[in-house]
This record gives sequence, C-alpha cells and structure tokens, in this order.
Amino acid sequence: MKIKSQRDFWSGLMFLVTGALFAWGAIANYNFGSSARPGPGYFPFGLGVLLALLGAFILFEALTIETEDGEPVGNIAWKPLLVILASVALFGLALPHVGMFIALPLLVIMSSLASEEFTWKATLASAAFLTAFSWLIFIKGLGLTIPLIPKFMQAIG
Repeated sequence: MKIKSQRDFWSGLMFLVTGALFAWGAIANYNFGSSARPGPGYFPFGLGVLLALLGAFILFEALTIETEDGEPVGNIAWKPLLVILASVALFGLALPHVGMFIALPLLVIMSSLASEEFTWKATLASAAFLTAFSWLIFIKGLGLTIPLIPKFMQAIG
C-alpha cells in the first residue's frame, strides 16, 4: 500500500492514536455511566472516539487519494511549538495562584507571540473575548470553582 499524502498520513495516524488513547483512558479511569445518567468518563470517551474516527478518515484519504507531490512533511517549526507549550504550562502553573482573569489573557498573549501574524489589537481582543466567554461558560454556566483573582486579593475581599 502506497502513502499518497505523507502529511495526511501522519496527522491521521496521530489523531487515531490520540483518540484511541483518550477513549481507553476514559473507560479505564472513570465511571462511564449510561446515556440517561452519564458518568465522568462518558464525555471524554465520546470525544476520544470522534477524534479516532476523524483520524481513521484522514488516514484512509491519505492512502487512497492521489496528491500532486505526495505532500511531504516539512520541517518542524520549533519556535512556535515551544512558545505554545510554554504558554500552556505557564497557564497551568499560574491559574491557581493568579486566577483566571490574569492567567487566561497571559496564555493568549504569550501564545500569540508564536505567530508571524501577531498584532496587539487582535491579541487583546481575543484575550478579552476568551476570558469573558470562559467565565460565562465555566463559572456561570457550569458552576466550576475556578479562582478568578489572585490569592492575595481574595483575602482582602
């Protein structure tokens, strides 16, 4: 069997394996529940299966649909990759200490530096929108207890 698109083949394989691992992890570590009363493993299992199916579809296309040059995999863009990983790690470390209203805009601003199309106006607008939307969904909608402001300010209020 000939790979007709390297790029699609490797991305499809990555999606398939990641989705299968998430689905397996959800069943192995969490209560699945039922359709009427879903447990904590129900949603991650569904997402894992959907990701695996998407990967299988992309993998199938990479093996059956001919492309002009075989779409070779290019060089790894190390700077954007490391900036994004550092942004997410910093967010995870900062959230419990400085709260969502500081950690989330910090994540957006820092990760936007990975792009060559960076502009302050778009970044600040994205940070404001994502922070407000996250507050609305996670705090107001789902009632999660995520710290909003820094710890030292919580003691004052």
